[in-house]
Amino acid sequence: MVTHVRAEAQGDERGALLSFLEEQRGGIRRALLGLTEQQAASRPSASELTLSGLLKHAAEVEQGWIARAKGEPPAVPRDESNWHECFRLMGDETVDSQLAYWRKVADETEAFIRSVPSLDDTFALPNDPWFPPDESVSVRWLLLHLIRETARHAGHADIVRESLDGKTAFELVAMEQGTSWG
Repeated sequence: MVTHVRAEAQGDERGALLSFLEEQRGGIRRALLGLTEQQAASRPSASELTLSGLLKHAAEVEQGWIARAKGEPPAVPRDESNWHECFRLMGDETVDSQLAYWRKVADETEAFIRSVPSLDDTFALPNDPWFPPDESVSVRWLLLHLIRETARHAGHADIVRESLDGKTAFELVAMEQGTSWG
């Protein structure tokens, strides 16, 4: 998993942006290292956020934005009646199944980004209250938005994980790499 993006290793703007997105995905994935399903679903603060819920949300948001850019509907439609399901695992969903789903989504994101003729290509924003009506954005905007959204939730995941067992992002990177921190 990426923990640092080396500029010279990416080769081009697409590669650099995709690498920064992958770095932020890694922050959320690492926050789940070594936890049980119950721990991943627990709420250690007044917030409704859980690590498994953040994982699910990040995967669904990424898939939904890529689908919109392709002119397709999101795989999981959300409205006011089922929005709460976005931040919690439902039915037979598990952390492992959501990690596998997100890996598939990430692969589809990379394939799509690599396939568009230009990062300047545009698509219409969704027609909902979050966005101005009749506005289009570029694929570059999409990537920057996904980086921002994922980074925001990676920060949330850091706080939730540290609240659960005291492990910091630095300790989790070391744990992932099989080294010690401190």
